[in-house]
Amino acid sequence: MAFTILTVCSGNVCRSPLAELLLREGLAALPGVSVSSAGTIALVGEGMPADGQAVARVLGVDPAGHRARLLVGEHVRESGLVLAMAREHRSAVAELHPRAARRAFTLTEFANIARQVEDTDFDDVRVLPLDDVAGRLAAVVDVAASLRGVVERLDEDKLDVTDPYRQGREAYELSAAQLKPAAEATVALLLRAATIAPKGAGRSCDRPVAGKEDEPRRNTPLKGSSLESGLYQLTQRAKGS
Repeated sequence: MAFTILTVCSGNVCRSPLAELLLREGLAALPGVSVSSAGTIALVGEGMPADGQAVARVLGVDPAGHRARLLVGEHVRESGLVLAMAREHRSAVAELHPRAARRAFTLTEFANIARQVEDTDFDDVRVLPLDDVAGRLAAVVDVAASLRGVVERLDEDKLDVTDPYRQGREAYELSAAQLKPAAEATVALLLRAATIAPKGAGRSCDRPVAGKEDEPRRNTPLKGSSLESGLYQLTQRAKGS
């Protein structure tokens, strides 16, 4: 059984392909997981612009093979998780396939939830065997959906990734600096769901750590990215612009 992740933006030449590449790289070790992208007003057949390709290479991914495609309902129906680059794209996804609204998020929205998921939220994931990767990922997407109104929310102006199209290299670097940590947090949650011990396999997973169950949820950044140096470069350039 396969699990498909779909990233969505407007033209499918800037934000969503970069998210696609980063997610695919981060989840490469998981069997049966595929990542694709599409655009609501796609520049069909076009590749990423030169500035976008340059930024992608700084982050360690190869954009050469990307070609834009138009978002259609079939793409949404076949996806277990849809990550939109902005709220307008999330709305477009829901219009194409209303039943997908529960599993559609903006990328930064999903990342914000991912950073606040606790071990005790994984009960429905941990009842599944480790070899059911698709089932575990589908279960953790349900967990994220159920936490939408529970965890600390992002400010409205942080729900969208900046569109850099035709705005120059600095805009691409700023957009990537927003997108990259969100992709990392998403990868971290999905890897955690795929590998967390099944229920009953270890006492430490069967109950919360003493004294922790009543602590408020915190939105804390994840550390230790394999591509951290690339993100650091982009962040510093964006700050200096």
